[in-house]
Amino acid sequence: MTDKLNQLTELARSGRVDRRGFMTGALALGVTLPAATSLWSSTARAQPKKGGHFRLALGSGSTTDSLDPATFDSTFNQVLGYGTLRNTLTEVKADATIGPELAESWEAEPGAKVWTFNLRQDVTFHSGKPMTAEDVIASIEHHRKEDSTSAAKPLVQPIESIKADGPHRVIFTLTAGNADFAYYMADYHLCILPVKDGVLDATSGDGTGAYVLDNFEPGVRATATRNPNYFKPDRAHFDSVELLSIVDPAARTNAITTGEVDMMERVDLKTVNLLSRRPNIEVIETVGNQHYTMPMITTEAPYTDNNVRLALKYAVNREELLEKVLRGYGSVGNDHPIGQSTSFYAGDLEQRTYDPDKAKYHLKQAGYDSLKVDLSAADAAFAGAVEAAVLFQESAAPAGIEVNVVREPNDGYWSNVWLKKPFCMCYWGGRPTSDMMFTTAYAAGVPWNDAYWDNERFNKLLVEARALLDQEKRAELYREMQIIVRDQGGTIVPLFASYVDAASDALGHGTIAGNYALDGLRITERWWFA
Repeated sequence: MTDKLNQLTELARSGRVDRRGFMTGALALGVTLPAATSLWSSTARAQPKKGGHFRLALGSGSTTDSLDPATFDSTFNQVLGYGTLRNTLTEVKADATIGPELAESWEAEPGAKVWTFNLRQDVTFHSGKPMTAEDVIASIEHHRKEDSTSAAKPLVQPIESIKADGPHRVIFTLTAGNADFAYYMADYHLCILPVKDGVLDATSGDGTGAYVLDNFEPGVRATATRNPNYFKPDRAHFDSVELLSIVDPAARTNAITTGEVDMMERVDLKTVNLLSRRPNIEVIETVGNQHYTMPMITTEAPYTDNNVRLALKYAVNREELLEKVLRGYGSVGNDHPIGQSTSFYAGDLEQRTYDPDKAKYHLKQAGYDSLKVDLSAADAAFAGAVEAAVLFQESAAPAGIEVNVVREPNDGYWSNVWLKKPFCMCYWGGRPTSDMMFTTAYAAGVPWNDAYWDNERFNKLLVEARALLDQEKRAELYREMQIIVRDQGGTIVPLFASYVDAASDALGHGTIAGNYALDGLRITERWWFA
């Protein structure tokens, strides 16, 4: 029977047997109905197929959203503006290695200061314009300009010059060596955009990506149709895609259980077990570098005092948050942003734990017998953010810290609260390398340094480590940086959270990348209907 079943499975994989034929054959071979159904599902879903309209419910999105990649700050505009409509020079693959995308190859000169990227010559924008070196240069310069507030600015600022060597070759000269520069070019902000009459088109949605934009309603929805000229023949399987901003977790859950959407991100972990029992729905956990944070603006009292920051860090019951907010879907954080799957993660550092007595000690060192702080929270930050804030309120009380939880509106949270309110709930998708994470969010003066933190020793080590090609020496420096951030930084990092999503079992996919949410933000071009 085993040989015949293998033959039947292979026929299904090749598309020569449909579902009815497979089920009839399997049952005739003595396979039970549940087992045959499961086997068909796993077999059929392993083979990409074209067709269908994919509806994705996202837990973010705001009326202030823009298609300008310099502004991408949530999964809604990242999946749309980057993973659906556009591409970057390189691509982080599912195994976390770097691969080609709009650049077919690249090489670095000794010392990693000069990088040459050879562009594909078969790529056109949705408007029909061929992609050339001019577009690449203008797209990167968009984030380098003096008035840019792009989160990618610190990644591209060390570029000394960019020049074209013909229409399909671009040479970057850096101010110092950067061993991770090819990873930099995969950052979701650094989409390649078209130049029209010498001016970069950053907001129309025109791109080289898998889908062509039909409609964009900020904070509501976006629709797009498959690009018939997409340069990746093995991607872009859906006929069309629809992204829906449904910030409320209960509403997202209702949308997938009623069949209004095919997939939802950020499953409400309080109800994950009930959702996983529903027929035709699969709960998917992806381990990555996503982490939940509580940034304190270190230029505002009382957070200017590191003893206050340490008191608040010791007042967090991380294990309780892991159990009650994440339901075990993740791990405790250690007040730095480098995850276990990231290069140069320092796994030997002592784990900070809940200790009200140490929190009281540091308050005393700061000159306080007690402390009252406001903590801004909304579930737009992450599913369960308000619950996490309330739990922190309870755990901080024995240390003499009164936490006033300020419940903020979901809409506009990222534009009105984050980077503005002195203490708030936040999440980060992480970055594929330690250097990119630190450079984006912890280097002095960068736009997304949400604690406004500035540490001279850390800044020096960051520049030094970036240029090193000696991997052992780099590991030593990144270890020290993790210690500095843990013990002196302005951000509490209590949790690393798995990505937990729910999808119709009619969807198929390959190995799911964990470098960002939703298959590295590439779900619309990588997944398919079986």
